[in-house]
Amino acid sequence: MAAEASATRSFSVPQERRLVTELPGPRSRELQERRIRSVSRGAGTLANIYMDHGSGAVLVDVDGNQIIDLGCGIGVTTIGHANPDVAAAVAEQVAKLTHTLFTVTPYENYVRVAEKLAEITPGDFEKHSVLVNSGAEAVENAAKIARRYTGRRALVVLDHAFHGRTNMTMAMTYRPWPEREGMGPFPGDIHSVPISYPFRDGLSGEEAAERAIDLIETHIGPREVAAFFAEPIQGDGGIIIPAPGYFARIAEYCRDNGIVFVADEIQAGIARTGAWYSIEHHGVVPDLVTSAKGIAGGMPLAAVTGRAEIMDAVQPGGIGGTFGGNPVSTAAALAVFDLIEREDLIGEAQRVERTLVERIGDWPDRFDVVGDVRGKGAMFGVELVQPGTRKPNPAALKHVLTYAAERGVIALDAGSWDSVLRLLPSVVISGALIDDAAGVLEEALATLPGSGDEPDPVPAS
Repeated sequence: MAAEASATRSFSVPQERRLVTELPGPRSRELQERRIRSVSRGAGTLANIYMDHGSGAVLVDVDGNQIIDLGCGIGVTTIGHANPDVAAAVAEQVAKLTHTLFTVTPYENYVRVAEKLAEITPGDFEKHSVLVNSGAEAVENAAKIARRYTGRRALVVLDHAFHGRTNMTMAMTYRPWPEREGMGPFPGDIHSVPISYPFRDGLSGEEAAERAIDLIETHIGPREVAAFFAEPIQGDGGIIIPAPGYFARIAEYCRDNGIVFVADEIQAGIARTGAWYSIEHHGVVPDLVTSAKGIAGGMPLAAVTGRAEIMDAVQPGGIGGTFGGNPVSTAAALAVFDLIEREDLIGEAQRVERTLVERIGDWPDRFDVVGDVRGKGAMFGVELVQPGTRKPNPAALKHVLTYAAERGVIALDAGSWDSVLRLLPSVVISGALIDDAAGVLEEALATLPGSGDEPDPVPAS
């Protein structure tokens, strides 16, 4: 059913890679020169190829090149670029009301989004939500809510985590470069414990959980902990999927000790992994869930959703923000929810997973630089290593990303050592596009410096 839906869906841009200039093209190079003169270098980019429009899983740059997008703006355009239903919902709402501020004079869209989040997030208990602007803001509000509810101050996060770029969420983020270096001081009472990392630690989920719990017991004290934050599938950390049993034991420990368990679903949630939320793959029901990225089809929106008694612990006015739950963004979110259900985009994500496993699952056997391929739905990681070892290989990743971008395939970096190729395509990507993109990535792997072959300087057409 999902495969048929993908095959019959119509797009405004042909779903194929087509290059008419070198990449970056002349218009992109011109824009890059202007950008250098006017934009902070801190807002760095992976590929200096400037986009004009897109549809489905294909972007069209300012020079007319059609590029396969395996990044989705880091997981945002899960339903595809410029979906016409979302565009129509946004246009209709813009013509009616752009802003009023829900905490001054409310509107129905905000309520409808909160009602839908209560329906789709895990757990059959009463749930309430607050809507905000970004994933980092959602995480920060979840911390505030958990602290208010428990009366405790300490937060526990996982190694390799990424929770955002605000001052507080940078302190919750694992690696120092580039997000944290030189940005301190940071808030205290934030403690990192080990995640289950099957490719590297060799532990069962239960064993890895006990290792983390021991650190809480011996270094923090459970009665000091307000919340345990976890990405059920880590995105920026390298598509790390903890072993079975890890989160079940962690959640049990949190329940036994009055700790709020928060599933940070900013990147993995909203149908990307073949479920509404990636924590469902672990069979665990969290107390709070953060949503963002794919929730509104490219419009800025995020949310904290959770047990009513926890969410309502905050006094009126204690959470919220000027643009949080904006009428236009919430209209987009309602269209996204409808599309996911009407077009079975959860099933489409499962189709993408099957296609990726079939197409790239054997890379560790075919390429000595590939240590592991892992993923769920439309969220995959390819961990690159020094051949014959498990030592990270960031140079190989840089080569692969550059080679692919020059040939019209945009993929992402990830991992604490910058050595994981991250694939976050739209769930509507076709099998043909996956096959074409995988072929380009295979060329990149086969032409790593020192392999005896050098990359073809002429992009494939």
